[in-house]
Amino acid sequence: MSKVVFSNVSKRFPGAAGAAAGLAVNNLNLTIEEGTLVTLLGPSGCGKTTTLRMLAGFENPTGGSILIGGRDVTNVPVNARNVGMVFQSYALFPHMSVRENVEYGVRLLNLKRSEMKERVDSMLETMALTQYADRSPSRLSGGQQQRVALARAVATQPKVLLFDEPLSNLDAQLRERMRDELRTIQLRLGITSLYVTHDQSEAMAISDRVVVMRNGIIEQDDTPLNVYARPGTAFVAEFMGKANILNGTVEAIGDDSVQVRISASLVFSLPRGNRTFRLGEGVRCVVRPEHIRVDPQGSLQVTVRRVVFQGAYVEYLTDIEGQECVLADTDYIRTGVAETGQPIRLSIDSRPVWLLPNTQTEIRTAA
Repeated sequence: MSKVVFSNVSKRFPGAAGAAAGLAVNNLNLTIEEGTLVTLLGPSGCGKTTTLRMLAGFENPTGGSILIGGRDVTNVPVNARNVGMVFQSYALFPHMSVRENVEYGVRLLNLKRSEMKERVDSMLETMALTQYADRSPSRLSGGQQQRVALARAVATQPKVLLFDEPLSNLDAQLRERMRDELRTIQLRLGITSLYVTHDQSEAMAISDRVVVMRNGIIEQDDTPLNVYARPGTAFVAEFMGKANILNGTVEAIGDDSVQVRISASLVFSLPRGNRTFRLGEGVRCVVRPEHIRVDPQGSLQVTVRRVVFQGAYVEYLTDIEGQECVLADTDYIRTGVAETGQPIRLSIDSRPVWLLPNTQTEIRTAA
């Protein structure tokens, strides 16, 4: 296991559209502790894949340094870094069997034949591929091919394992199953891992930490729970699933709480933490759709603007005195489905409501 440290790392591509003046990655500081799985998450062009490629050695940083296990690898070639990589396209050799694909990297280690066979057999067993050892990749399912690619990457016993959107080519059900398998295998092997994806649910399901990036900088670096429930910026709140960001005004300040009025009939009493507030100050509250429910006795009346059936729930778009508000009604079978233009009453659980910080910093780390 090896700790990975990015220190003030930047990458500039001539003419590229990035955070500033062609920067794809801008002064990135990131630590990946030994044995943990950290996911880089963000929209296309945010710098996550460039960061992964710099760690792999496929790209050279414009500035800063990268350390693996305390060793500076900033200018070390790919083949001397001892890093394993699982690609989006699997990159299996079609003319080789499963065993030969897994053996490929091990052969370069100049091991004794008996030791190489033992290592490959162990990987095939770990990935539940023993019975497919003599098959060609074309005769395997997408999930089996993914396991072959992972076995090949892990068989060389790398210090760091990199995943470049490895599940994006799979269908939804297989993707979910393989996601759980990848996490189980990573935990069992204890390999320090960096995972790149644009899928929020995937990131939250497998990661020890999630690093949300935008325009080449880190917006928030935190646990999956905190990134979702306690977003550090409006961008993170909206990117991590659906979020209502409601503007309100501070109308009372207590020792431990602050009272925020959103509308004539909606007031939140929220923990103030260590923040300082002023009466009349404008603040922003994050309210997740799943924390709002249709309630005939609710104090908040709104009008339905749009209805979207999602199977497990009905999504309603409403507005609260001109502010759009989305909610997810999971109890629609009992209560029925409202129609567009119909008034409904709502109740909001204020316990998970989160106040966005007044100021935004480039990097937000876990507490």
